[in-house]
Amino acid sequence: MPARQQTEAAIGVDVGGTRIRAGRIDASGRILDRIIEPVVSNQEGFVSQILRMISTVQRPGDRRVGVGLPGRVRARSNEIISAGYLDIAGIDLATGIERQTGLSARLDNDAMMALLAEVHVADADDGDLALMVTVGTGIGGAIALAGKPWHGGDFAGQFGHIVVSETGPICNCGRTGCVETFSSGTALARLIKEAGFPEDTRAETLFCMAEQEDSTARAVLQTWAGPMQRALQTLVAVVDPDRIVIGGGLGAEMCRALHVLPENGSWFSTPIRPAKLGDDAGVIGAGLHALQEENV
Repeated sequence: MPARQQTEAAIGVDVGGTRIRAGRIDASGRILDRIIEPVVSNQEGFVSQILRMISTVQRPGDRRVGVGLPGRVRARSNEIISAGYLDIAGIDLATGIERQTGLSARLDNDAMMALLAEVHVADADDGDLALMVTVGTGIGGAIALAGKPWHGGDFAGQFGHIVVSETGPICNCGRTGCVETFSSGTALARLIKEAGFPEDTRAETLFCMAEQEDSTARAVLQTWAGPMQRALQTLVAVVDPDRIVIGGGLGAEMCRALHVLPENGSWFSTPIRPAKLGDDAGVIGAGLHALQEENV
């Protein structure tokens, strides 16, 4: 039995905004071992760190590792096109991992890894087509079809760049009116400051104030969530998913804000719920993705 457990486990790595999580994941999504460290953002330090963390949780018999990264990843070829705050675009991370650890490596977007965990562990029987929208510093997304990643041409799931307005801040993608500029954590911080609240005001505080009839707090939440509601309705109109999972550091707060917005149409009703696995979703999904690749 111990040998069987070893062959049915893989390493999952989740690269987040401030931390890297590495864990050994079995086929049911259970975390057998894990390590969490603050992320080293420079290229050389990052690569050394990720190799060391993988080796720390690796056990004899392990053959695969999945790595979730922020930004744009060409999953079919393991290419890192951009990685947000990390200076690792263009490096051949997968080959480096394979050479140093002996593990076959698969890279993908971090939102995709989190969605795979939610699909296979949290809601395994809840429909074939699932979308995830992640709300944090920016807004990301992913699509899973029949429990497997769906990338379209290469980069499907860039939901933060759905245009919801003709005006607004210039987005990092170069366009105006992207939902990321209105409904991300960065946008919420800007709205809080513009409303005159202390800059360290948290979303939970705004909800409490809104429940006490504070019109300014209510306006901030509605202004933040309204563009997201329009973006989600666009997604539903285009692909009609079975469910949409809202994750990321502000996923639960966004769900709460969406659910108190007035309905503005009945055609685009799809179950929307917060992610259930929290900070573990990315590392679990990365390990499951590696196992899924092994069994194809």
